[in-house]
Amino acid sequence: MTSEEQLLKRSLLGDAEAFEEIVIKYQNKVYALTFRYMGNEEDAYDMAQEAFLKAYRSLGTFKGDSSFSTWLYRVTTNVCLDELRRKKRRILPLSLDEPLNTRGGEEVEKELIDPAPTADQIYEQKEFSQYIQNQLDKLKPDYKIILVLRDIMDLSYAEIADVLKCSVGTVKSRLSRARMVFRDKFTG
Repeated sequence: MTSEEQLLKRSLLGDAEAFEEIVIKYQNKVYALTFRYMGNEEDAYDMAQEAFLKAYRSLGTFKGDSSFSTWLYRVTTNVCLDELRRKKRRILPLSLDEPLNTRGGEEVEKELIDPAPTADQIYEQKEFSQYIQNQLDKLKPDYKIILVLRDIMDLSYAEIADVLKCSVGTVKSRLSRARMVFRDKFTG
């Protein structure tokens, strides 16, 4: 039995410390996913907390048919989609150049290839990141989520199929269409 399986069993028995270890293991990926959906730090943080709360309350429904991470990403996706539907609002653009706040207010900084980019390079990068996020925001939700899960979260086709509750073939065809639509929006 893996240590994750042991943590899950202990969590099911009400061991909060065991679940806290699970949260620590997945908090950055869950936050990154919620940030992609919500578009701002405050909402992303709230949705990440909500996702972990829902996961803790629903832990008994995890049957082990997929990996725990896949199940957790599905819970997170559902929490974000529910909130977006509830608020019926447009996702704010994301700047990929700004640091992401994580646990305890520490910041995650991106490493740049050029340690001293010029002001023009910084401006161009920021504009380009905003343009990409704007194009991503214009996609249908089915296309946006599949691009986020595959190209940003780097999940496998099988993991995406588990998260979206569809076949691997559907994932591949949807991803192909999403990339084609995104490419058309990006180059058009």
